[in-house]
Amino acid sequence: MRKTTILAALAMLGAVWGWGQNDDEPILLANPSFEDMPLASRPPAGWYDCGFPEESPPDTQPGAFEVTKPPYDGQSYLGMVVRDNDTWEMVSQRLSRPLEPGKCYEFTLYMARSMIYVSQSRVSNQEANYTTPAKLRIWGGAGYCNKAELLAESNLVINERWLQYNFRFEPKQYHTFIVLEAYYKTPTLFPYNGHILIDNASPIYPVPCDEEVAQVPEQPAEEVPATPEQPRTEPTPPQPQPATPPVVQSEPEPEPEPKPEPPRILKELDRSKIKAGTTLRIEQLYFNADSDEIREESYPVLEEIYRFLRDNPDVVVEIGGHTNTIPDHEYCDRLSTARAKAVVDWLVQKGIDPSRLTYKGYGKRHPIVPNDRYSLAARQKNQRVEIKILSIGGRQGG
Repeated sequence: MRKTTILAALAMLGAVWGWGQNDDEPILLANPSFEDMPLASRPPAGWYDCGFPEESPPDTQPGAFEVTKPPYDGQSYLGMVVRDNDTWEMVSQRLSRPLEPGKCYEFTLYMARSMIYVSQSRVSNQEANYTTPAKLRIWGGAGYCNKAELLAESNLVINERWLQYNFRFEPKQYHTFIVLEAYYKTPTLFPYNGHILIDNASPIYPVPCDEEVAQVPEQPAEEVPATPEQPRTEPTPPQPQPATPPVVQSEPEPEPEPKPEPPRILKELDRSKIKAGTTLRIEQLYFNADSDEIREESYPVLEEIYRFLRDNPDVVVEIGGHTNTIPDHEYCDRLSTARAKAVVDWLVQKGIDPSRLTYKGYGKRHPIVPNDRYSLAARQKNQRVEIKILSIGGRQGG
């Protein structure tokens, strides 16, 4: 037997012995906060690029491709994209000790997305904003970039503020490496340009697996202790029972009347009232100030739009964002685009096919009332989101 073979066998035995000694210790990642000098097309230190040949590696953000979002932890974070040419980005590293089959683990990290992630489309070679929501998939394997077993995956990352995502691993085999992979919405109808941002990963903690509830065995009947013998008495003959009064059938209680549906907000969003080219302002849609974060009181009108699109699958719409006329054009364009896209993302998350939805930010170019910086009412009217019917029943508008 060659010396290298002997050394490998000894190393394997040492590793197996070590696994059993630290079963309760967390599995550590190198550079879990993705700290490094921000730079495009270079993953943070400690993370190995697993991307496609001739495609750029993931990014250490912020600063690359116009991404300005502050980190959740430390000074930097990881940015990974999915592309319209059916390629996507991944990173990998060796674990401090293996994941073991038959055991359970918990793992958390923080994710978000940026409203701007500008790069070049691989299909059209034109500038594109890689902001369609993507998801994270986590793989275990036996080497760098080896995807032997899918351990967990997230929902689509639609949030623009950092949120903690929690994962539970129950591996079916040993894994000495982990792979973090940006991926499309599944099932994937067509590849698209999107991204995810990742920061502040935790160690991988061993946890008890869920156990089946133990069945309680049947207990033998308790023995009744003996009591002193009592003198025998004759049984008492049964006494006649009084006649049972007749049962009076009560009238059934009337069923409660159904509650009337709340009045509709978008009364004109009705198939009988619209045609291709119709544009309606989305009333009662509210955002946090200077933000694309939709407020909870907006959900009723968004639900109306969702139900209309669900019930009319041949309708294609554009969501258009508009701002008031006070800020500069660059700010207005970015905010109006982000707000229109937030509405589209909400509808996609509800299940509307993204091919039926487009969005556009018009900034302050189309005010509906004269510019008056001192009039709150005028600013509120101009700062709006609209839904435009692009086509209905295959007929397109002008």
